[in-house]
Amino acid sequence: MGQSLIFDVKRYAINDGPGIRLTIFFKGCPLRCRWCHNPESISSRAQKLYSLVRCIGCGACIDACPQQACRLNSDGIATDDASCQSCGICAAACPSRATEISGQLYSQRELLRIIEKEIPFFDQSGGGVTFSGGEPLLHTPLLLDLLAACGERQIHRVVDTSGYGRPEDLLAVAEQTELFLFDLKLMDAVRHKKFTGVENRTILENLHSLAAIGAQIEIRVPLIGGVNDDRQNLQQLARFVAQLPGRQPKVSLLPFHDVAENKFLKLGQRYDTAAMLTPNDEQLQLAVAIISAQGLDVSVGG
Repeated sequence: MGQSLIFDVKRYAINDGPGIRLTIFFKGCPLRCRWCHNPESISSRAQKLYSLVRCIGCGACIDACPQQACRLNSDGIATDDASCQSCGICAAACPSRATEISGQLYSQRELLRIIEKEIPFFDQSGGGVTFSGGEPLLHTPLLLDLLAACGERQIHRVVDTSGYGRPEDLLAVAEQTELFLFDLKLMDAVRHKKFTGVENRTILENLHSLAAIGAQIEIRVPLIGGVNDDRQNLQQLARFVAQLPGRQPKVSLLPFHDVAENKFLKLGQRYDTAAMLTPNDEQLQLAVAIISAQGLDVSVGG
């Protein structure tokens, strides 16, 4: 039975599709968005997170580490990345949870057990399961198994995707998915690669293919001041969405907020927010007006 790395399972989610939902976050993403609010989702490997403010300097992690990869210095616990195997023994030994491991292997059976416990909440609220990430399309075999099992149990299924994946995987997933939350960031290929690490041709082609088969899609636009909130980008985006075949998608604008800095620090990484701004109310209203001018249903928030 296959397994995949999961970095979070969120219960009572209300912004990842209709009703009360269980959101399962797959680890690993082909994009490197500068504004990513879940940087622990990017790597496809388990990762160690360390919080200096929580650390009490007890040395329990140092004693527990079988690789002797931990040591205490003036900046708290330092980890030798070359020796560390992200086994999680140090995290289990840490009394203050200053050390955590992001990424745990789950099988289909284990995830289904978690999902089935939430069925009463799904039934009462019209909710279901949302598969997010990272990028769930990197885990297509397990994702398809989970979607099929949820379908057998009449659980509503949502897939939250960047759209960057193999077309055949996306279309196979579409056969067993009620709703796609599809990220759309920048229309210019060069700027898209600059800010996400990949060009957007595959994403746009996959979005068109989904629309052509009649999939229900909600377009989600992370709106970042100084990156993609300019009139030209928003007009191009709105025209592209308005001209998609099939049923017209709803568009949701998700304003950028600088909330991920602490996560980057825990990973020992720098969070570069240069040229990235939180849009104010006036900018949000302008974005809504530009997109709705193409006849699209647009709102702010998930």
